[in-house]
Amino acid sequence: MKRHYPAVIDKDIGSDYGISFPDFPGCISAGETPEDAIAMGTEALTGHIALMAEDGDAIPAPTPVEAVTWEKDENVVCVALIPVVVPGKAKRINVTLDESLIEEIDAIAPNRSGFLADAARAELTRRRAAA
Repeated sequence: MKRHYPAVIDKDIGSDYGISFPDFPGCISAGETPEDAIAMGTEALTGHIALMAEDGDAIPAPTPVEAVTWEKDENVVCVALIPVVVPGKAKRINVTLDESLIEEIDAIAPNRSGFLADAARAELTRRRAAA
């Protein structure tokens, strides 16, 4: 499911733009421009959430933008909403595939379900880009 998490972008004199996430203390990044900071922050947040999900940690709900706060000494440039896909709980389903296709998958993939999930994500990305 896609969620939008608030990010605080700040800049101190002589430094790059920093980005931090109130809902994920310690998840930070930076960039030469605000746009770079957002791009790098999106990557950092996506990885952070993936690791939390892998560890079985609860993923917090996004803080409403109007509730975002920061320290008085921070030179905040803006607050942005960063869209990320939060992994859902694994769900067992019944899928029918050709035997030879299953054999080909099993020959190269140590985890059939993981392979099919990765293939589905790649195809979804490809189709969204083509749309």
